[in-house]
Amino acid sequence: MDNNQNNFPPHLQRFLSKLQKVKYIGSGRHMAICPAHDDGQASLSISQGDDGRVLLKCFAGCAAQDVMEALGLEMKDLFPPKEEGVSSPSPPKRRATVQPSCQVSENTKNELVAVPEGLHTTGSQGCTLQQYATLKGLPISFLRELGLSDVKYIGKAAVRTPYFNAKQEEISVQYRIAPDGNNKFRWRKGSKPCLYGTNRDYKSNGKVIIAEGPSDAQTLWNAGFSALGLPSADGWKEERDATLLDGITSIFVVIEPDQGGVAVQKWLATSRIRHRVRLLSFDGYKDPSALYLHDRENFKTNMQKAMAKAIPWTEVEARQNKEERDKAWAMCKSLAEDPDILSLFVEKIKGMGVAGQEKEVQILYLMLTSRHQKRPVSGVVKGQSAGGKSYIVEKVKKFFPASSYIELTGMSEHSLAYGEESLSNRFLIIFEIMGISNDIANYLLRSLLSEGRVLYETVEPDSTGKLRVRRIERQGPTGTIITTTQIQIHPENETRLLSINISDSQKQTKDIMVALSAEEEEPDLSAWQALQTWIDFEEHKVVIPYAENLARLIPPVAVRLRRDFTQVLNLIRSHSILHQANRGRDSKGRIIAEVRDYAIVRELTSEIISEAIGSTVSSRIREVVAAVNTIITGTDLEPGKPSATVQAIATSLKKDKSTVWRQVMAARKRDYLVNNEKVKGKPAQIVLGDPLPDDLVILPNPEMLNGCTVAVVSEGGGRDDLATTKNGRYEVMNDGQLTY
Repeated sequence: MDNNQNNFPPHLQRFLSKLQKVKYIGSGRHMAICPAHDDGQASLSISQGDDGRVLLKCFAGCAAQDVMEALGLEMKDLFPPKEEGVSSPSPPKRRATVQPSCQVSENTKNELVAVPEGLHTTGSQGCTLQQYATLKGLPISFLRELGLSDVKYIGKAAVRTPYFNAKQEEISVQYRIAPDGNNKFRWRKGSKPCLYGTNRDYKSNGKVIIAEGPSDAQTLWNAGFSALGLPSADGWKEERDATLLDGITSIFVVIEPDQGGVAVQKWLATSRIRHRVRLLSFDGYKDPSALYLHDRENFKTNMQKAMAKAIPWTEVEARQNKEERDKAWAMCKSLAEDPDILSLFVEKIKGMGVAGQEKEVQILYLMLTSRHQKRPVSGVVKGQSAGGKSYIVEKVKKFFPASSYIELTGMSEHSLAYGEESLSNRFLIIFEIMGISNDIANYLLRSLLSEGRVLYETVEPDSTGKLRVRRIERQGPTGTIITTTQIQIHPENETRLLSINISDSQKQTKDIMVALSAEEEEPDLSAWQALQTWIDFEEHKVVIPYAENLARLIPPVAVRLRRDFTQVLNLIRSHSILHQANRGRDSKGRIIAEVRDYAIVRELTSEIISEAIGSTVSSRIREVVAAVNTIITGTDLEPGKPSATVQAIATSLKKDKSTVWRQVMAARKRDYLVNNEKVKGKPAQIVLGDPLPDDLVILPNPEMLNGCTVAVVSEGGGRDDLATTKNGRYEVMNDGQLTY
């Protein structure tokens, strides 16, 4: 302590005595190591207020209560003692607390760690390394070799356990503050909990055991087993941890007989490592440490016996899947066997206040059903505010189990990269595209749609402050349904989505109001949700025998057709998957799509596909262009400069101005109308642009596919043996082809 401190009040001197590297800098101020974070240099300023209280400022951002908690003090200790008959300012009555993430500081002699509110160890002596070694039956010298050491925790003993990465760099620190109990661990501030033991050789023998916590890993290492420790039962991070186990053929995961074991199985169910996993448990014993303490001499033998009896995750998964599949089938059997499920769907959704928009809701239903394909079909639902676009999406998604989609009303630009929820075989439903209007979010969304995954590299500081490259990967496939008021979204995303326009006609408005007036109760959709659950466990591969013939019949008038044709094929597959109880199978068990699957998809999407590539002009655009032509033809304006305002067009069409404005904008984007007014803020002067083309049929009539001789080709490129459908509509010919 600096000699100058002797001139300061006793309560300030007592406070300074608890700090490290205290230095007087003049004007009544001191600087010291902040005990509430890993302070490499003195960043805590200490001074006095006019009323005598101690004033604290940590230049790293730690709050005063964090500093006091780390020192084992209370906020009242910052104030001078109250003298008899003299009033003094009262400290805040709220008790100083810190968040469970723990505020910690280190120095060469002690480590001071803050404790969350309600978890103080009053009366306890903490935990020493010797106590821990005795408790776990492990040599203290072995634990010291692993980097464990004695430190102080609020003046009491604690065991410091460092976590290293593969480069032997310390990235996290965990503290054991008590020998046992539910709240015996704390993490150093700034620590990023990770797998314990990645700095060791855990890959060489092709087997590794994953257990919960460091003590089980230490016990296994001491006996010669390869092991890794989870930071907590639910501490597995797929993007971070799964790649660490690449190349290991046998992964044994300890399943403890408590809620921790349930948590482990939850993340394991969606992890890509699960098919290499065997579930490890011990009759009558919680974990490897308990098995070891029961019989130390025979631990290795007992452990090997337990590993030999470990159950492959695939067996557990198959049993669980069969139970869930059978339950779902019992609920949806009559629905799944119906030859026209979409018609039943339309009737059902009408009873939920959805009027008109029959094609639109069917397309949305098939999109969501396509979630198991390599490239799910994605779409953007467009319409003016209050037009009902979000309403119909909301109603359609109710027919699917919640596990089928992730619902968002907006997201940050990096959400798709940093999110931790699984995206595989699910849909992102994003209400209002403005939530992803920035370039980074659009790029990540585009990558997800095109590549079937998000692959993103960023730079982040490690625990030492050094910048490191972090590679983030989130696996799909993932579909997207977006709603927007925009006429057109980001052009790179627009070509990857089918555009669904919500009708803004007066008739549609009337139908919606009538439907809403019924106020019917929400129907029971359990059978519909069970249908999609059953599909989750059934076949998702579809062969389309007439795909090549269909491709040859479509005129190649636009490059965009390369993507849109794939969308059409995937919707055919989606319809076949939905009706697979009525479809035949080839020799590999794949569903054989019928021409009627194409006929339904063509009816739903023909106008959308044609309009997207400009071969067809929608009735909305034709209507507004005709209105402009009528207005211009009947004017007495200066020859060569006739024009129409949006209001005049709205009056002519007997529609509201906002509806007509959207139609005009759509026609302008296609250059069928032009705005001659160049001054911003003045009424538009709409004139005719390019002439409307004759409609060109893009998707051929289904009858053109009837009578075609087609061949089913296997995934490997060779011809596949063909199976006849249940209703005999496919007939195998002598040359390995079939006729529909």
